[in-house]
Amino acid sequence: MPKASSKKSSNGTTKGSPYALPSSKPTHNIFKMNTDIGQHILKNPGVATAIVDKALLKQSDTVLEVGPGTGNLTVKLLEKAKRVIAIEQDPRMAAELTKRVQGTPLQARLELLLGDVIKLALPYFDVCVSNTPYQISSPLTFKLLATQPAPRAAVLMLQREFAMRLFAKPGEKLYSRLSVNVQMWAKVEHVMKVGRKNFSPPPLVESSVVRVVPKVPRPKIGYEEWDGLLRVCFVRKNKTLRAGFLGTTSVMDMLEANYRTWCAQNDIPVEDGPAETEAPEVGGMEVDAVEDEDEWEGIMDVDEEDDLPDFFKEERDKQMKQKNKNNTQRKKRGKLAELVREKVRRVLEDETQLADKRARMCDEGDFLKLLYEFNQVGIHFS
Repeated sequence: MPKASSKKSSNGTTKGSPYALPSSKPTHNIFKMNTDIGQHILKNPGVATAIVDKALLKQSDTVLEVGPGTGNLTVKLLEKAKRVIAIEQDPRMAAELTKRVQGTPLQARLELLLGDVIKLALPYFDVCVSNTPYQISSPLTFKLLATQPAPRAAVLMLQREFAMRLFAKPGEKLYSRLSVNVQMWAKVEHVMKVGRKNFSPPPLVESSVVRVVPKVPRPKIGYEEWDGLLRVCFVRKNKTLRAGFLGTTSVMDMLEANYRTWCAQNDIPVEDGPAETEAPEVGGMEVDAVEDEDEWEGIMDVDEEDDLPDFFKEERDKQMKQKNKNNTQRKKRGKLAELVREKVRRVLEDETQLADKRARMCDEGDFLKLLYEFNQVGIHFS
């Protein structure tokens, strides 16, 4: 008796992002979801209701929804708010949402914008609710925080690890520049975990919902200057701040150039030329012999030293020894470079006493203290 022929699935795998693997079976009877742009529809009505409840909406609110999909969350928002502005990138999704509310009382209160939310100028809104595509989590978060006037709150569905970084505290493994930046401009609260099976098709990663409340009034601090300091401190968050500044040539070169610009803008004369004395050493090693670790290639970079396998530790040590051997001849620095170096040393060691502290252990107050003291002596980061 002949065997029945079997049909093989034609589903492929996409490696664009953690959300990019499609389901092995069709999960939508209208059209295939485009997981390349993070299309994972929230299908659990209980989760959708909880998200709307956590938004604490008023009847007079205008809600911005990013990525409404087929409208499972949109309909619940329309029942609570005065108006919903939904931004959708996929014309097929926009058409389905339009059909869903067409001919109902909800239609008049829905405004649908077609396009990329990161590129669009956002209209006024009171609260943002988003089942956020993984690829735009960071730019969307900071775009919302930069919005003026600031929204009352944003309730965002995010990849779990990214969400945990938003509210991580000093000393925790996920504490990073992102944590410090977001917590400077807003208060972040973890609302709930959401499993993969609540989506169609299910993503490869778990999700979490967070509630972000921008600080009002906004902190009186320049974002570019603040972020510039954090970029230097978190080049390698396990390094001491002394090594991150004085032991990193590219950082000192950048600060010297910024100081020269600041002096020119403020009509302060700059005395340059060869330095008369040798620069102090850092930790018994000439600072110019310490290479910028971000420029180092060939060895993996990880958040925690304990996570680095012994093989890579050995290879790293070999490379560093060889580089130090090749850089025993000290570069001659000018008077301005030594002046900037001394200013940085005084701020780290004398004014803030944070030279031996690591970025992963510093809190917001420590970074604010650093920025204030650096600015007081003309050192800037933007």
